[in-house]
Amino acid sequence: MRTLILGIDSGTQSTKVLVVDGKTGKVLSSASQSHDLLPNLPPGAKEQNPQDWIDATAKALQQALKLAKASAAEVKAIGVSGQQHGFVPLDRRGEVIRPAKLWCDTATAAECEEIMDKLGGFKGTIKKQGIAVLAGFTASKILWLKNHEPRNFAKLATVLLPHDYLNYWLTGQKVMEYGDASGTALLDVRKRQWCEATLAAIDPELGGKLPPLMPSDRAVGSLQPATAQALGLNTDVIVSAGGGDNMMGAIGTGNTRQGIVTASFGTSGTIYACSEKPVIDPEGEIAAFCDSTNRWLPLLCTMNVTVATEMMRKDFGLSPQEFDAKAAQAPAGAGGLLLVPYLEGERTPNVPDGTGVLLGVNPHTFRMEHFARAALEGVTLGMNYGLRRLSELGVKAKQIRATGGGSKSKVWRQIMADIFNAEVVTLQVSEGAAFGAALQALWCWCLSQGEKLSISSVTDEFVKLNRRETAEPKADHVKRYEELQALQNETSKALRGVFSLHRKFVVK
Repeated sequence: MRTLILGIDSGTQSTKVLVVDGKTGKVLSSASQSHDLLPNLPPGAKEQNPQDWIDATAKALQQALKLAKASAAEVKAIGVSGQQHGFVPLDRRGEVIRPAKLWCDTATAAECEEIMDKLGGFKGTIKKQGIAVLAGFTASKILWLKNHEPRNFAKLATVLLPHDYLNYWLTGQKVMEYGDASGTALLDVRKRQWCEATLAAIDPELGGKLPPLMPSDRAVGSLQPATAQALGLNTDVIVSAGGGDNMMGAIGTGNTRQGIVTASFGTSGTIYACSEKPVIDPEGEIAAFCDSTNRWLPLLCTMNVTVATEMMRKDFGLSPQEFDAKAAQAPAGAGGLLLVPYLEGERTPNVPDGTGVLLGVNPHTFRMEHFARAALEGVTLGMNYGLRRLSELGVKAKQIRATGGGSKSKVWRQIMADIFNAEVVTLQVSEGAAFGAALQALWCWCLSQGEKLSISSVTDEFVKLNRRETAEPKADHVKRYEELQALQNETSKALRGVFSLHRKFVVK
């Protein structure tokens, strides 16, 4: 009989499920179900109904099991990856009070300032808990509920994150593990404990509404009967702690040792590395997260990656292949056409009021190929801003493991290598977060069976590089992009005041 492990990744746009052979690490099948943002919300607001995640997970899971021709008895463990920072408010009965506010919701900027003012400002906040309260993190969403929907806040009994909510549906248990909890901006990341000063700054009773914290190598529990029956599985299937999508992406790309750096090119962009100790950025540009292997995950996040490239591609009416071909026709640097890609505001650097800006439009660059390349370069330069900050904090990158939709593009991988000035490789399993969730679940299941092994030994055995897609930096391009990087950085700084003034012209 096979030993099957399920990896679930519930993202912003869809939920993916992988069926993985626990003995070989081979992905036997996969399935996906889409889910949408709620329409017609105010500017900056991004919300979803948590029930949509459950419905998508159930459908994708059953499809994946059918494709793998799996029996219920073969499934031993499930791991869940979820979009970070989302706020799922539950009442005393465990029912969802209102739609979840997501990681990309920037409507809570005022609440960020309100919390940090009580903690001694930006640097005072970092001193107290190791991480700032930025737009997108969960802490400000809780205060937003208190300020804007007091009746709903009065019903609040439990705060969960998206992956926690799926774990709750699977097992009936309300808990948080260290990695995803660190993305709430409520945790003292050095001690891996809730920061009492931050909780008090939001509400004196908030501590009683936070679930217990648990380490990453333990099971949340087993499938509860109602969910097991709905999914056609047995109740002895264990559910691992799971984690945020970046934490699971680290496991799924083999980023479980110091010296490896992962770059995820999805709706948002993240770059992160494994660390044996907290990496605290006094400037707050690098998030001092915990990971989902009981260590730490210094991480930078830009909110605009495929958001910008997909908008450009669709507006030109190009297929992904046509878009890549057009971008390849323009020279490195796009003739000086530069995109500052803050279409959804920005987190790194912290510019919540930012908008997209194209600099260098002239008769020579007003061409489809230049616009296509500028989109790819602009978002990658935005990520490199944070990679440079990681380097200043001692996290050096010799190899970048690229994942996410952007990693599938050959021309984009070369742009990554040239801008990052590092070797860029991809993985044989491209769904890093879902695969990482499965590998964490496998680790947890093996430990429950009495085996003594590390997560690194699991990833060393099962995470394989796709060497045919390796990109090496080109020296002449590296130099050109260094100049363009400086130009983007200076443009961003010069426009901070302009972005704030521009807010009054935003269509409501």
